[in-house]
Amino acid sequence: MTTALSNSSYNNNHSAGFTLIELMVTIAVLAIIVSIAAPNVSAQLANQRVKATASTIENALKEAKAESVIRRQALEFSFDASNHSIAIKTKEDSPVEVASYSYSSKSIIKADETSITFSPSKRADAVTLNVCDNYSATTMQVIVTTAANISSVAGGTCS
Repeated sequence: MTTALSNSSYNNNHSAGFTLIELMVTIAVLAIIVSIAAPNVSAQLANQRVKATASTIENALKEAKAESVIRRQALEFSFDASNHSIAIKTKEDSPVEVASYSYSSKSIIKADETSITFSPSKRADAVTLNVCDNYSATTMQVIVTTAANISSVAGGTCS
């Protein structure tokens, strides 16, 4: 009978739970896992910014092409690297803004020309825009041909 009492009193005096050492080891393992995963996550975010900016440019170019045909007038696509903005305007003495877009401030767009003119006859200035990010080696090119064909491909340089 005394053994039964001593076993039950032993269980009541020691509560179930984690020791401080067990918690610290768990936190240390989690810290190691996070330190390994963090650079991959930031590179992935930078790659996603490049793709999103290239997609925004491609959509804006396609809108400028379509609007120039619908309106039967020349339109100008232009980007401003300092404001991280894209504008589509009419090519008149007093231009009217048709559409505007913005892109990530961490994205960089490099091109020989900062504007592209689309004519209603489905013609355009041939330009290649290179898109990259401050924190990634990934680059994409958005290509506009004289026949106003618009495509994007991986590659290019921003230097």
